[in-house]
Amino acid sequence: TSAVWLAAYGLFALCENSIVLSAAIFITLIGLIVYLHFVKVDQESLLIIGSLGIQVTSSYASGKESTTFIEMSQVKDVVINEAIHMQKVIYYLCILIRDPQDPLGVSEVVPLFQSSKPRLDCLVEVYKSCQEILAQREMAPKSS
Repeated sequence: TSAVWLAAYGLFALCENSIVLSAAIFITLIGLIVYLHFVKVDQESLLIIGSLGIQVTSSYASGKESTTFIEMSQVKDVVINEAIHMQKVIYYLCILIRDPQDPLGVSEVVPLFQSSKPRLDCLVEVYKSCQEILAQREMAPKSS
């Protein structure tokens, strides 16, 4: 935003045309709308139903929602992973997707809560709940 406004002011000072400032306002507003609609995530949620699957929902500042559903048959596990980013260790929850060709392998890693970046203690609580549901899923076929 600052760069657009500085460039617009510089062009306005050179050509003394108010259209330049109007264009800068227009570009800034369009950029803000695009940012709110496609980038700024307000809320992220995770819903696990042991017999169906996992639903991940992201709600954007504009009100738009993005939902992804992963069938439980595709889920191998839910784990807490760690990464080094900007000289910091960050932790994130991710879903391991089962490889269709190799039942012991993992074909994809789906990270969760990418925008909210919760602390490790919050991730541990969600992880424990996920593992309880996954353990019930594993025990269900054995009991029937």
